[in-house]
Amino acid sequence: MVGEPQPGRSPALNTAEEPDGSEEPTPSSHKSARKRHPAVSFLIELVIIVGLAVVISFVVKTFFLRAFYIPSESMEPTLEVDDRIVVNLLAPDVMDIDRGDVVVFEDTRNWWGSGETPETTAFQDAMMFIGLMPDTSSHYVVKRVVGMEGDTVECCTEEGEILVNGEPVQEPYVHPGNAPSEPEFEVTVPEDHIWLLGDHRSASADSRAHVDEPDQGAVPVDDVIGRTLVTVWPLERISGGGSNNEPFEDVPEPQ
Repeated sequence: MVGEPQPGRSPALNTAEEPDGSEEPTPSSHKSARKRHPAVSFLIELVIIVGLAVVISFVVKTFFLRAFYIPSESMEPTLEVDDRIVVNLLAPDVMDIDRGDVVVFEDTRNWWGSGETPETTAFQDAMMFIGLMPDTSSHYVVKRVVGMEGDTVECCTEEGEILVNGEPVQEPYVHPGNAPSEPEFEVTVPEDHIWLLGDHRSASADSRAHVDEPDQGAVPVDDVIGRTLVTVWPLERISGGGSNNEPFEDVPEPQ
């Protein structure tokens, strides 16, 4: 009968034959056709890795940690020029700051931020924005907290020590050869403010330079970006962030 398979030949083999001799592609040939070139796979993986790194860095920089560059001598010897530091952004909103902490704050009143900012390229600006490079902006300042709200800070005892709420404070971090302060002062820190000094007292235009202003040189807590966590560069200077609360342990609370 026309269309019936010939004796001795299976229907499957009979229907697989084509007049031009072509064959149906096997499953293995389909798989090899779909296989990506190694270079394409590498590029896709690289894009994914870089994208994840950017997202993670941005989240970390926004909520947890941020890198900064030290441009001046005002915090020597704790922090030196060209040091790169990492700042804990959880302070002061989630974690408290206290006397002796080294903090970075935004210079909203342009007290110390009028200096020159190092020139950067568009690529460097982008890297700083996502947190992969330290911020070199002059709009941020690093100093040490000496007085909290309500504290009375004054200079100085006969031995040359600063007093906080009447208690003399021995400051081991002050730059060798510097007095705790040359100008005399007495201030009471306003509510929701902190009062700050640089460790290199003779090279630091800190709160002392603004004691005649309404806030007596104090900085709003809202301007604080965070507390220094660690110095990460240069390698030989890797260390903690410089905070030292021990000298203030005996300071009484303000009355």
